[in-house]
Amino acid sequence: MPDTIRVPNDLDSFWMPFTASRRFKDNPRLLHKAEGCYYTSVDGRTLFDGTGGLWCCNAGHAHPKITQAIQRQAAQLDFAHSFNQGHPIAFEAAARVTDLAPGFDHVFFTNSGSESVDTALKIALAYHHHRGEGERRLLVGREKAYHGINFGGLSVGGLGLNKGQFGTLYPATAHLRQTSLPGNAFSRGLPDNGAELADDLQRLCDLHGGHTIAAVIVEPVSGAGGVYPPPKGYLDRLREICDAHGILLIFDEVITGFGRTGNAFAYQGFGVKPDLITCAKGMTNATVPMGGVLVTKEVREAFLTGPPKMPDLFHGYTYSGHPLASAACIATLDVYRDEGIFENAAAMAAPWEDMLHALKGLPGVVDIRNYGIVGAVQLETKGAVGDAGRAAYEGLWEKGLIARPVGDSLCLSPPLTITTDQIEEIGSKLHDQLTG
Repeated sequence: MPDTIRVPNDLDSFWMPFTASRRFKDNPRLLHKAEGCYYTSVDGRTLFDGTGGLWCCNAGHAHPKITQAIQRQAAQLDFAHSFNQGHPIAFEAAARVTDLAPGFDHVFFTNSGSESVDTALKIALAYHHHRGEGERRLLVGREKAYHGINFGGLSVGGLGLNKGQFGTLYPATAHLRQTSLPGNAFSRGLPDNGAELADDLQRLCDLHGGHTIAAVIVEPVSGAGGVYPPPKGYLDRLREICDAHGILLIFDEVITGFGRTGNAFAYQGFGVKPDLITCAKGMTNATVPMGGVLVTKEVREAFLTGPPKMPDLFHGYTYSGHPLASAACIATLDVYRDEGIFENAAAMAAPWEDMLHALKGLPGVVDIRNYGIVGAVQLETKGAVGDAGRAAYEGLWEKGLIARPVGDSLCLSPPLTITTDQIEEIGSKLHDQLTG
């Protein structure tokens, strides 16, 4: 039976996220089908998914084992909430996630990366409250950081355009400088220079008092702000300062979690253990929305000092540990394990890096950044900021490659099943666009 393509005759009802809706309606890009590393558009165009959905389809699209697990679960238990009751599959999913993260014993389930960040920030504030240090209210983020779009994540995030329409958010925030230095342009992997930028946290401790800071949140590898790997030694220095002042360190691994850097989580490769980890995206291969906050035993036990009849944490979501999401999570982790997807990501990191850096010297390319299976090609700004990136994105779509324009950077994060031939395919399309 041929595929049935549903093409809407009204593009107005859906208020699209992060989209210039009037420009979109002038030239709608509508996808109809996905399989493996490829999308099919409604007009029959085949497009390589160079962004892995949105940094999230780590095992590719329409994996039969994940699809079947969701179908089976929907027929057995479509929904049950987790307020003073539960269902076994959520507990199984939690155990499977924590098994991948040595040093972390518990996970609080959410429905997205944005919810994971806000949950982690609330846990950090409540943790200090339970320990009798309620004066710790300051939350520290970083410039150019993306921590989702809810109030807490937006407050600690460092992208001005995301904040501008909303006025005062969480008021007790401060920000470290971003880690991009001109001398680090075209670094392969981690830049050599910039570890000293972590001392911004010490300066905040000196200014405000370390005893007033609850937590600092950073992405191990900045993603949606334009792909900025940390300078060598930077994360180690943050950990050192946090330990000296009793500050919780949160790693936002919504993008880097579940194999993007060749490890289950990026903290393992960096050898720097945070106190909390936010995750989402690759947890279910993006098939059913799900996120989580991983916490250490020490953080969790701070919440077990009150009366047993009272909730440990006055926080939660209707869909925390949703049965379909839990089933998708377990099946996804099975696929990652059985098909060696994290190992493939580690093996493809060098060819991926070589392909990207082979673009150096092409017209308009002013920087290239990469780590694991993520990368960015930064273009020279011509006209308004974002014009060059948007034009390149639209040109690549016509050539059969989906990229993610962030300002004038083209960000790429393909499925972790990628092969050397597919890396060459991406490189060829990028070369054609940049030289055309």
